[in-house]
Amino acid sequence: MSVQNFIPTIWSARLNESFKKNLVYGNIVNTDYEGEIKGQGSTVKINSIGAVTIGTYDKAAGIGNPQELDSSQTNLIIDQAKFYNFTVDDVDAAQANVDLLSGGIVEASYGLANVVDQYIAGFYTEVKAENTIGNDTTPIVPSSATAYDLLVDLGVILDENDVPEGDRFVVVPAFFYGLLVKDPRYTKDANVMRTGFVGSIDNMSVYKSNNVPNTTGAKYKIIAGHKSAISFAGQVDSVEAYRPEKQFSDAIKGLQVYGAKCIKPEAIAVLTVNKS
Repeated sequence: MSVQNFIPTIWSARLNESFKKNLVYGNIVNTDYEGEIKGQGSTVKINSIGAVTIGTYDKAAGIGNPQELDSSQTNLIIDQAKFYNFTVDDVDAAQANVDLLSGGIVEASYGLANVVDQYIAGFYTEVKAENTIGNDTTPIVPSSATAYDLLVDLGVILDENDVPEGDRFVVVPAFFYGLLVKDPRYTKDANVMRTGFVGSIDNMSVYKSNNVPNTTGAKYKIIAGHKSAISFAGQVDSVEAYRPEKQFSDAIKGLQVYGAKCIKPEAIAVLTVNKS
């Protein structure tokens, strides 16, 4: 649709941007291998080293032959590619006193980030069965009295898996956050209520997102874990400005490639909840 429909007698000097979700899933992954990708179809091979055996020393028997270390390898494949391609007609640009191309780039960049956010959120499926609370058949229905405790229970699962205390996270939907706000254990910190900062619960940084996976407003998948669990690699592969052959207009197209891999499934836990 041309922006002709938006040409009034007087043009505003401000663009009316759309409402945007808070994008948070990009904050809960690591990008340790991002510098090693080379476009769509690239594969990053990630090596892991097995545990080292600790023995009891006997000066008579000595320490024996050295242990040969075990290693394993997993592949992070850059198999996702998303693009944008939009144009602004010369006539429209001449009548506007705002930079429509720059505004379009802002919207396109957000759109790409939102797609990536949802992609990362989908990695809840990598969780081990024993690291789950509730499921699609019997989802938990939280209340203001239980929401806080359910997050603590997720933290306990991480504790039992020897997941490091630092860099832990949990991402909750808006309704669940609303239940936390009603719990005095959460609201005792005045900064939480004044700024909307979610803070931390049981050493987990708590994020709020409308991209929490769900099925028609039910079976929300609340993911808790450690930042090392999921590796993400992505790059803007190309951004080009050009003049379409059959139009008097300026156009911009861009391509982003990316991929992710859950390399430590034991470091994530998932709570399935329904609204009351």
